Parts: sequence; C-alpha cells; structure tokens
Amino acid sequence: MSLLDRIPTPTAISTTEGEITVANPAFAALWGLAPGRLAGRRLLDLLTPTDEGQLSRVETALTKGSRSRYPVHVRWTVGGEPHTGQLTVEPVSDPGGASPPLLTTLLVDEPPAMRDPGAEAPRLTAQESHILALVAAGRTTAMVARTLGLGDDGVNYHLTRLCRRLHAPNRTALVARAYVLRLLSPTAWPPEPHL
Repeated sequence: MSLLDRIPTPTAISTTEGEITVANPAFAALWGLAPGRLAGRRLLDLLTPTDEGQLSRVETALTKGSRSRYPVHVRWTVGGEPHTGQLTVEPVSDPGGASPPLLTTLLVDEPPAMRDPGAEAPRLTAQESHILALVAAGRTTAMVARTLGLGDDGVNYHLTRLCRRLHAPNRTALVARAYVLRLLSPTAWPPEPHL
C-alpha cells in the first residue's frame, strides 16, 4: 500500500495534459471505481470546470513554468446525481526539467440535502448497520470481514456504497455522518445501530 492510498482526500496524479497516471481509493470511490480503472483517463472527461477562465489561467501559468497551487471549481455527475467541489492543481517539481506531473486534490462540496440538519437518514440493511458499527469501533476491513463471514472485497463494496449513500469521502467521515444522522447510537460503546 502506498502513501497515496492512505490519504483520505480524493487525490490523483496526472500528466501536464491532464491524463491520470495514478489515483487514490478516495478519488476512485467518487465514481464507484477501483483506482486502477482511472489510469489513462483525462481529468476533464471526469470533471467539468464551472468557470472556463480558471482553467485558462492554470494552462497559462503551467506554460510559463509557474509552480503554485491553482484552485478550479468543478462539477461532475455520478449515477445521475450532480456533485460539485474544488479541484486544487499543483505542479510537482521534476528534476528532469520536463513537463511536471500535476498533483490534484478534490475537496467535495457537501450536498445540499445533507446540509439540512433535519435531513432524513437513509434506511440501512442489517448487514450495513453491522458493518458501520464495526467500522465505528475501529475494526479493520479484515476484522469486519472475519466477523461477518465476508471477504475483504465484500466489506469494501459495502463501505464504498455506504460512503456514496451518506455522501462521505472516507471511513472517518462515514462514521461521523452516521452519528449525525443518528444511524449509530451516541450512548453505546461499542458502537451499535441506533434504534
């Protein structure tokens, strides 16, 4: 597992032309894909800048060799559901002097439906509730899999699905969101589903 895989922020590295060379699981999860499935795809095929002027300024700066961070507001759609966020593009120094690779991080805006404190919590299956409680207790994927008699991939599938449904970019945010939506009991330890 590389350092990039451990970063909870959706992050990808691309060529100067915007072709993804590597993406972390958090970035890939936004599209419900494995990280390797994004290699070779263009960032602009996945994300649409909301202001073309921002993109032009980034292109101009990169052409001139600038090495700053450049925020670009973007939008994208997954499963018919629109999303927005801020993509930060940062050229990475290249000792060879060639076109620098770009480190891109995506800060996903919170969906309007989730900003409402009175928003209704989604219904979870018994298995999803159990997985959520085990993750909230700090169990690893392997431990959750053993406890429930699932494979690691099965647990990851459910976690990715839960993250998408609860609009959480990672496990920590998923657990926090579950407590806010009262899917987990705030008075129980170890964590258990809120009834």
